[in-house]
Amino acid sequence: MDQLPKSRTEPDGSAVIRVLSYNIRSLRDDEEALARVIRACEPDLVLVQEAPRFFRWRKHAARLAAKCDLVVLGGGATAAGPLLLCSLRVFVERTEDVLLPRTPGLHRRGFATAVVRIGGVRMGLASLHLSLRAEERRAHTELLLDRLAAMDVPYAIAAGDVNEGPEGPAYGRLAAELQDCRAVAPWGGGPTFPAAAPERRIDAVFATKGVEVLACGVPAGLPGISTTDLRSATDHLPVLAALRLAAAP
Repeated sequence: MDQLPKSRTEPDGSAVIRVLSYNIRSLRDDEEALARVIRACEPDLVLVQEAPRFFRWRKHAARLAAKCDLVVLGGGATAAGPLLLCSLRVFVERTEDVLLPRTPGLHRRGFATAVVRIGGVRMGLASLHLSLRAEERRAHTELLLDRLAAMDVPYAIAAGDVNEGPEGPAYGRLAAELQDCRAVAPWGGGPTFPAAAPERRIDAVFATKGVEVLACGVPAGLPGISTTDLRSATDHLPVLAALRLAAAP
């Protein structure tokens, strides 16, 4: 596996960052394996899906963050599952948990969003977990794009479990408006689900057009990450992206 660029702030204030997207299935699997995978990725930002939503969910989120040498940025049960974690390199301007219109009989969906700064760069974030129903996925995709546009930031990054592959209409809509980072700069593995025998690429990192995508993919083979841990941590594989964002002139 080619070496993945390390996080750094450049002399002009530009930032190279690592962004990880990970569906953690409510911490129902091997939490120690999950923490080892996240630590090995050395992320600045982790956009989580299926974070614990019920009894003592804040305690569970804080425990996972501490095991990964990160802190909780926002989201969790108040966003219906999406969660944001970050390193101490990140300066937080604001966070907002967004609950989406509910379809009777279906699980409530939401976005965990934030505006942050790293070095001289300001960016918006959104962790997403789209519906199992195609019509609702497409509707929520439009709401996500509206939310990113309203953040009034130079750059935006959205990541999560799309619940369909690049051939699907919701995924295609996101890829038409944003960069599908894996498609732009493939690195590591591609398919993300199911973790034990991945066949489908349904988890992704997306970025607005001004972001330079250096590499993106499943970090299988990254030092410190074993196949056993990837299979034991949860039912999805993570997606790791290295991105470069230029500082404002």
